[in-house]
Amino acid sequence: MKHAILTVAALAASLPSVAFGDDYDLDALRASTEKYKDVNVALAEGFIPDPSGHCVSAAHEGLPAEWGAMGIHYLRPDLLGIMQGTERVDGTGTHTDFNQPAILLYEPQADGSMELVGIENLVFEKAWMEAGNTEGPLLNGRPWDHMSDDPNTAADEAHGFMPHFDQHVWLFRENPSGELNPFNPNVTCDHHSG
Repeated sequence: MKHAILTVAALAASLPSVAFGDDYDLDALRASTEKYKDVNVALAEGFIPDPSGHCVSAAHEGLPAEWGAMGIHYLRPDLLGIMQGTERVDGTGTHTDFNQPAILLYEPQADGSMELVGIENLVFEKAWMEAGNTEGPLLNGRPWDHMSDDPNTAADEAHGFMPHFDQHVWLFRENPSGELNPFNPNVTCDHHSG
């Protein structure tokens, strides 16, 4: 019996993972990322505003306006493994730790300030699969969103990125659509000046 258990364990260890899943207590996650309410803390830790200057809203992406927005993405290029000189944003990133997110979501305010509304992680599909995964990652049992541009549509379904998996978590702004859905009807780009 002991030999059979060791054989099964060795076999399981040698197989590629089917999906990588993490479970997080969202209250604990909120506490661990609350420091980013001060955008200057984010900047000091290496986050940069999305170079495109976009505040992402569903309407801007050709989707129903009532879905709301994501806001302005602040990125950690090192955690995303961003590569230079590609037509679409590409990278080698497979970072999935939400306690140290690769992307912060800010909503522009009327006074010009930024309010932290959520966090996000993104892994590039090619790098993720090359790491031995056969499916996208999971968060609290939910598969991350798979984003890939369809050249047959006017919209850019991957938002200028190469195919990837991403997951938004709305920790600082209630989302009636669900705290893990990509767009939030309670977030707006109305005050974005870029």
